[in-house]
Amino acid sequence: MLKVHASPDIFKPIGPYAHAIEATSVERLLFISGTMGLEPDGRLAGDFEAQAIRVWSNIEATLKAAGMARTNLAKLTIWLANPKDWRLGAEIRQRYLGDHKVTMSVVQVGLVDTDWLIEVEGVAARAAESA
Repeated sequence: MLKVHASPDIFKPIGPYAHAIEATSVERLLFISGTMGLEPDGRLAGDFEAQAIRVWSNIEATLKAAGMARTNLAKLTIWLANPKDWRLGAEIRQRYLGDHKVTMSVVQVGLVDTDWLIEVEGVAARAAESA
């Protein structure tokens, strides 16, 4: 189970995320490597929007392969090549996450391949089945 914690002693989140999430009764943890906007055939998706959509499709496929879903995501680290893509990236992320809250960091960096515009890694947790 993922439990959101909010302290009244710090600022409110500036977006649809949580400052802290506790994974209670964890049966499994899944660590997802940095995922880029690469199509299944290895080609890079087009512009930022296409790459971001592909990133979330890739993460969804990875979660599914592990028997998990987006609601198992607890932590995301998002790297953007261009800070101007932050708002569009947030909109696309929320289309994927919906009301599900995660902890996250969003950072502007120079990615290894200069054609990559976004990279996302994550941690997912699955609760132990009740006895």
